[in-house]
Amino acid sequence: MNYSLTTTEPRVDAFTSEVIRSAVVAITAEMKTNLQRTAYNQIIYEAEDFTVGLFDAEGNTISIGLGLPMFIRGLSDAIKAKLEFWGKENIEPGDILLTNDGYVMGSHLNHMIFTVPVFNDGELVAFSSSMAHWPDVGGVLGGITRDIYSEGIQLPFVKIYKAGRQDPELTSIIRANVRLPERAMGDFRAQIASIRTGERRLLQLLKRYGNQAFKESVALVFEQSERLARAAVREIPDGVYEAESFMDDDGVNIGKHIPVKVRVEVQGDEMTVDLSGVAPQVAGFFNSGPTAGRSAVQVAFKCLTTPLLLPINDGALRPVKVVLPPGRVVSATKPASMRAWMTVPMTVVDTIFKALATACPERVIAGHHCDLSSAHAYGFIDASGRIFLARSGNVGSGVRSEIRVLMPAMYQSRIERTQCAPWGLLGGKDGLANRVGIIRAGDAVERFSTGKVGPLRLEQGEGFITEMGGGGGFGDPLERAPERVLADVRAGYVSLEAAARDHGVVIHQHGRRFELDVKATEGLRERMSSCSERNKDVARWTKPSASIPSPLAGEGKGEG
Repeated sequence: MNYSLTTTEPRVDAFTSEVIRSAVVAITAEMKTNLQRTAYNQIIYEAEDFTVGLFDAEGNTISIGLGLPMFIRGLSDAIKAKLEFWGKENIEPGDILLTNDGYVMGSHLNHMIFTVPVFNDGELVAFSSSMAHWPDVGGVLGGITRDIYSEGIQLPFVKIYKAGRQDPELTSIIRANVRLPERAMGDFRAQIASIRTGERRLLQLLKRYGNQAFKESVALVFEQSERLARAAVREIPDGVYEAESFMDDDGVNIGKHIPVKVRVEVQGDEMTVDLSGVAPQVAGFFNSGPTAGRSAVQVAFKCLTTPLLLPINDGALRPVKVVLPPGRVVSATKPASMRAWMTVPMTVVDTIFKALATACPERVIAGHHCDLSSAHAYGFIDASGRIFLARSGNVGSGVRSEIRVLMPAMYQSRIERTQCAPWGLLGGKDGLANRVGIIRAGDAVERFSTGKVGPLRLEQGEGFITEMGGGGGFGDPLERAPERVLADVRAGYVSLEAAARDHGVVIHQHGRRFELDVKATEGLRERMSSCSERNKDVARWTKPSASIPSPLAGEGKGEG
């Protein structure tokens, strides 16, 4: 189906179209709930490291139930690649198509993508699909992987079900290549149940309204979404906007920053994002495939244009074009390693916001902590080979976690933004950098200058610390309403010292009660504003000449 704003096909009535639009949103929500409730691993049912969706017969997105936003493109690209591989004529009712090809879906091998074709009255009308993270798919346990072959089992395009019958040989190959087969097969069944739910609900819809009404409704939803997205782009002033940020390193060349440079051009109702300036693919495992680069752009575009519009569909993304040459860290080619695939694309999103900060300040955010706080310890429970894994993953921002091991283990961390702190925007201050550490015997803490640590041995009773610093500030902190700062102090988000130091707000504590000192706040803010203006004058007079660049420009910063 090639939909456009100028379609001349017969049109379904508005009422039916709206019913079908609401139905596909409800179906993907049910698919999402189904997967969360039946998955075996916490990374799926708590961290929501998955996505589900419905797609038309060409693989275009009709509706997706997102877990992680960066999955906005992975399923669609994978389905289109499956169609190219098999051809529609070789896909039959009852088939379930499987792959975890990182260079197709853009991410690491842990993401298994199951897809079931939806046939009605003999016609292939749609696909129901799911991608979810399996905690283990083989590969080496520790260290920095340098190619995709060391990261686990690679599944090309395979039919795990053929005409309704599960392939026992393929299933046994998968089972034999994971360390936790019972859990993996539990997630396998959960994903199958999720896409079967999508298939069943969609068939009910097709039986009621028919294939043609469904396809025309989807076309209308695409058109409406595109129209709203284009209207939002027209509100952004035409122009070229650029920004640059940096990642700490790739885990191999420690301390060598990875530049992320973006160029955004807005012209009328279209936006073009050029990622040619993003760093080439790296030696460590922080690469991702081209789908991840495109996804980063589409996540930013969706947030900038139609963030609350459902369903998330292909039409809403048509006004954005992506320039992405192969061989970049977000368009890596085989055999680049991809185990920590998501960190750089997240920073691409932030850098696009940074580029457009002056053009549409009400739609952007400052830099965030840009990491899933992936630090973990692993070891063997007994001689049988059973392993345990303790991790601090997904602890969020502004949080300190401490984990102790009850038996000897190996520790590894691959945390970002320990050197290049998240930047503030429009007068906001930079956020605190992330930090990691080891708790040794006697509670002595060993700190590191980088978040890429290990593998290191932990003895019984030792442990590790993960501290996530949060994001950069947005706007001048001296302009934040004192009452809001008081509320933050009461909630424990801001200390009394930080309220005065950063926001110029004086708060007195009386036992468990906090009281705003309005007069003292006005005086402190006046003095701080005056000092700030003087500092700006000094900076203007001492700024290096454009012909003599500062030797520190860009070094160790979270921004260019």
